[in-house]
Amino acid sequence: MVDVLTPAQRRLNMSRIRGRDTRPEMTIRRGLHACGFRYRLQDRALPGRPDLVFPRHRAVIFVHGCFWHGHDCPLFKLPGTRRGFWEAKITSNRTRDERAVAALLEQRWRVATVWECSLRGTGKLGGDEVIRLCQAFLLSRETMQVNIRGMSRANEERQQNVGEAVSKPGSA
Repeated sequence: MVDVLTPAQRRLNMSRIRGRDTRPEMTIRRGLHACGFRYRLQDRALPGRPDLVFPRHRAVIFVHGCFWHGHDCPLFKLPGTRRGFWEAKITSNRTRDERAVAALLEQRWRVATVWECSLRGTGKLGGDEVIRLCQAFLLSRETMQVNIRGMSRANEERQQNVGEAVSKPGSA
């Protein structure tokens, strides 16, 4: 498949993609702030530079775009052009994410990942539900890691994957 844009047009499009203050991130930030939670943004001292850091709760929240982080959902589709480049890019993003989460868990931080598909697309949960799940995560002391994702077509009848929590007891 041939790219319909010239290299200059593609470069301009790609330069407009933001890494922070994205619509999903702003939705989460506004919702949690309205619930009374206070946080720091993009703390460089922590592995992976989490989007939201809640020192009081010793918790962090990553807000991931399904395309850039290679999420297994209807919003992710590997581009047909320069397939090798995109496979390598997304694989390295996934690997970097896994390393960051592992390092944070090792430092006894609690980690939540909110996926873009939970806020948009056919299987979205909606902003209020995602905020409620984030709030439950922050107030819980046992939950070490949680993934908040939209409903996939295969799992729509099963409401289980709404807030898959992985409880790992902390070790000193």
